[in-house]
Amino acid sequence: MAITSFTQEFTTSIAPSRMFKGLILESHNLIPKIAPQGIESIVFVEGDGGVGSIKQTNFANGGHLKWLKHKTDAIDAEKLVCKYSLIESDIAFEKIESVVYEVKFETSSDGGCVCKMTSEYHVKAGVELKEEDIKQGKDRAMGLYKVVEEYLLANPEAYA
Repeated sequence: MAITSFTQEFTTSIAPSRMFKGLILESHNLIPKIAPQGIESIVFVEGDGGVGSIKQTNFANGGHLKWLKHKTDAIDAEKLVCKYSLIESDIAFEKIESVVYEVKFETSSDGGCVCKMTSEYHVKAGVELKEEDIKQGKDRAMGLYKVVEEYLLANPEAYA
């Protein structure tokens, strides 16, 4: 099994601690509220958010995915880092065995934040994964970052 890695960065004027809270610690509460057209709900099916917890994301009707589950592998609220794995979905992936994500929120020189996401795609034997194969998922992730950023800009007291 081969591993293909991709890294994305997103810069914002929002403080790293607020982005971490909105996108990681409180995503199950915040994201369905501010992006109901895409995410119907996010629920814990196991645990409470710590290491080993499993979160199920239920998508709004109309998309190719109905739901998927992520397991929290590591979380550090002081260093603002989270590592989690895609462990299950309602559809089988043709090329991918699993995906491991690491998200870091670092302070930028202007007091804002640089959000860095590394995605490791564990690819099935004999399969090559190209960036265009995962473009839709990457675009959705960046879209969520933008929606959370807009919400936090409009609500400066949220997760302060």
